[in-house]
Amino acid sequence: MKTPQKILQEVFGYSEFRGEQEAVIHQLLAGKDALVLMPTGGGKSLCYQIPALLREGVGVVISPLIALMKNQVDRLLEMGVKAAFWNSSLDYAQAQEVRYQLQERKIDLLYVAPERLATEDCLTLLSQIPVSLFAIDEAHCVSQWGHDFRPEYLQLSVLHERFPQVPRIALTATADTATRLEIIERLQLQTAKIFLASFDRPNIHYQIELKENAKTQLLEFIRNEPPGESGIVYCLSRKKAEKIAEWLCEQGYKALPYHAGLPSAVREKNQETFLKEDGILMVATIAFGMGIDKPDVRFVVHLDLPKSLEAYFQETGRAGRDGLPAKAWMVYSLGDVVNLRQMVERSESDENRKRLEMQKLNFLLGFCESTLCRRQIILHYFGENFQGPCKNCDSCLSPLETWDATVAVQKALSCVYRTEERFGVAYLTDVLMGNATAQMQRFGHQHLSTFGVGKDLDKKQWASVFRQLLAAGYLSADLEGYGSLKLSGNSRGALKGEKQLLFRKDPPKKERRRLLVSQPQAPFTQTPENTPLWEALRECRLELARKHGLPPYIIFHDSTLKEMLQFKPQTPEELLQISGWGEHKLKKYAESFLEVMKKYSHLNINTEI
Repeated sequence: MKTPQKILQEVFGYSEFRGEQEAVIHQLLAGKDALVLMPTGGGKSLCYQIPALLREGVGVVISPLIALMKNQVDRLLEMGVKAAFWNSSLDYAQAQEVRYQLQERKIDLLYVAPERLATEDCLTLLSQIPVSLFAIDEAHCVSQWGHDFRPEYLQLSVLHERFPQVPRIALTATADTATRLEIIERLQLQTAKIFLASFDRPNIHYQIELKENAKTQLLEFIRNEPPGESGIVYCLSRKKAEKIAEWLCEQGYKALPYHAGLPSAVREKNQETFLKEDGILMVATIAFGMGIDKPDVRFVVHLDLPKSLEAYFQETGRAGRDGLPAKAWMVYSLGDVVNLRQMVERSESDENRKRLEMQKLNFLLGFCESTLCRRQIILHYFGENFQGPCKNCDSCLSPLETWDATVAVQKALSCVYRTEERFGVAYLTDVLMGNATAQMQRFGHQHLSTFGVGKDLDKKQWASVFRQLLAAGYLSADLEGYGSLKLSGNSRGALKGEKQLLFRKDPPKKERRRLLVSQPQAPFTQTPENTPLWEALRECRLELARKHGLPPYIIFHDSTLKEMLQFKPQTPEELLQISGWGEHKLKKYAESFLEVMKKYSHLNINTEI
């Protein structure tokens, strides 16, 4: 009789479960519901794929994106699992073939979009065949308070009503407490057991910088990366994504744009290129990412602030899904904050929604400005107690100095007050530094008591003061388009100097450059001894991927090739000891890879990786 452990080994090629995976699997095997919160790359899919293979009937997986469905199905087919997807990308004949296979019980896992599932045609068909379970992937999409709300997910409560005896599992990688409660309520999962894994991604190095010249900073970052690595660069606007992609190509990199305004054929082509080729830089808006299961993305860059810490965590989580070292690097400015706040205020959301989004944005700004361990802040946000230091973020590896900003804060807040809360950072800085511009003379502000009292700081230092005042909630930004700063309810005590305020010192450019160089190394250390075999293994994988029309990582992750490089298997039995080698892949690929291993067996390879 098959067991979860046996399926894990024979089909998926892994010797042991991680974290809560096994407990979740037994919950579903017992016919009970589950809500699973695991970080991106934490192995959520195994939690429903293995029970679907062990329980009678078809496991139905609700997924929000066509790309995700195809990716998952291709991966399962490579492992010998009978899987299919049913969505709008299929023509009539293909859809009919899926229906036939379902009726003949020839499919173990079926991937469908929520819109498809909610149709009476689909529900009726599923009611006529055994269904082993329902898996609702990206379950945070059901939350109207979350960062990626999808209205069609609200229809999924029908599963509990139409199939009360079929176990359901909802899964997400990003959900704060409020979002979790809403998932439970809207999907009627009140009796579900909650499995909350650690959100920690210890392989990801977090680094955040002030934005000075985004292009120059980006180029400096990429040039410090090993050549040929894949990465994602997020931009706030479509226009910027296209311009940065074009500029990166001019610098000699393979870069592609992706945003919702591109024709669907272009988006699909660019996405497929990113998935199937190495060394591609995808420059995108947030339209790109959900469901992208590319494990060897070595870095995620944000050239603008995202909208919340949840969005930041989900987007950075697309790096290093294979567990190897990866980087999350971001630059931000006060202008980003003002732009995002204006977008929130101008949206058609109700006041409660706007207030929540503003709170999340303020928290993200505080995260950027903090001198505490980045990982500690992220994990505390998701309700996880992590004391730190993590020793894998900029705050831990190169702690920033602080300075007593109490008097500077009094000057800044007094200037905001005396200019009647009508001006932005640039104008306020001119007043503080005593720069009598023509505009200032028109208002007569050169006669204010705060005129010239801030000559002890330069423009960048005053920008830092105002930014940190916003992050700490002592100031708020005008949301009607002028970017003026206003005093908040917290300003009074700071204005009177009732407590000491310590602000961070922004590092100079030389310090930033040192930080870039000191980041974690590539997935393994290249040496003259191991490079030939490593490249031969990658070339073998690439040839097989092209032959079968698949992305290379669906054949094997880099982590699998890394183990082969380290342990140098010479027989099929030894290959099965390597993570990722299951019985089906052994039959398909053992001969090709063992031939490579044999060719290089005479070399004295340094296995320190």
